[in-house]
Amino acid sequence: MTASPATPAGVPAVIDALAWVHVRDGRLLCVRSEDKDLLYVPGGKREPGESDEAAVAREAREEVSVELRPGTLRRVAVIDEAAHAQAPGTRVRLTCYTAEHDGDIVADNEISDLEWIGFAERDRCAPAVRRLVELLHAEGALR
Repeated sequence: MTASPATPAGVPAVIDALAWVHVRDGRLLCVRSEDKDLLYVPGGKREPGESDEAAVAREAREEVSVELRPGTLRRVAVIDEAAHAQAPGTRVRLTCYTAEHDGDIVADNEISDLEWIGFAERDRCAPAVRRLVELLHAEGALR
């Protein structure tokens, strides 16, 4: 993810990102890109003109090889947090969705690892994902 290129002086850059949130057996699906040191959830930035649903579906297909079922997308959180591995002051606005899917979850493209994370492992995640884990835990979705 890269920051927005043009921001007025003194205004932090904001990365507008989307994520697919998939919890199974009380654990959150997380991914690691080849060049990253922390875990993220499958997702990324939308393409120009792309809806949230289309972007989340595309990112899930590209990163973990699943097809999200149309009409099942449900927003679960919008997280504003410091962006990991970006210029100081850069924020990420991560809009998180759940959706039913078809296919087996398999790492694809730039994704090198898949992991199922519980509350106790949250410090292995990027700051926005750590916040997501805390929210899901508070709601009783994660162990």
